Amino acid sequence: MTPLLAIDTSAAHCAAALRLEGRTLARVEPMAKGQAERLMPFLEELLASEGLGFKDLAAIGVGCGPGNFTGLRIGVSAARGLALGLSIPAVGVSGFEAAGLGHPRPVTIALPAPRDHLWLQRLAEAGAEAPRLAPASEAGDVRHAPDAEALVRAIAEIAHDRAATPQPRPAPLYVRPADAAPPRDPAPVLIG
Repeated sequence: MTPLLAIDTSAAHCAAALRLEGRTLARVEPMAKGQAERLMPFLEELLASEGLGFKDLAAIGVGCGPGNFTGLRIGVSAARGLALGLSIPAVGVSGFEAAGLGHPRPVTIALPAPRDHLWLQRLAEAGAEAPRLAPASEAGDVRHAPDAEALVRAIAEIAHDRAATPQPRPAPLYVRPADAAPPRDPAPVLIG
């Protein structure tokens, strides 16, 4: 199944990988903000570099996190929208799965989290433990996530392997609740 486009916006970047027959092209653009505006043109540029457009895709893979709350929603929404519009499969891949690709099981994967913490998940042959947030000092013997390019390449490889079988719709993987909280004031009364 080719070509497959993989997307990752889980951190301060737009990252994409285009998996073609026998090769994978990857690009990463570091950015602290502006992913929502940049993602689609970024993907179009990667496809155009190979003479392709969205209509040529056979499947889409997307990094589901954990990561930046808004970034995850941007990437997952884009992948789901493209897949729906193009009638192709979308495959969600966690950052833990991508970072664990090629490592013998069991292995504990560490992904960077805010405020000197790490997201940790232990992957075993039989499955995975629930992910958790831990201070960086508690990391112990873990495999740390590769850089953004290696991560999006792994997302492409895993998505390629899964795209031929039915998959659940991609959804963001949140290890902890969002920092934002709803307002505490009651809603205004509407007078009709």
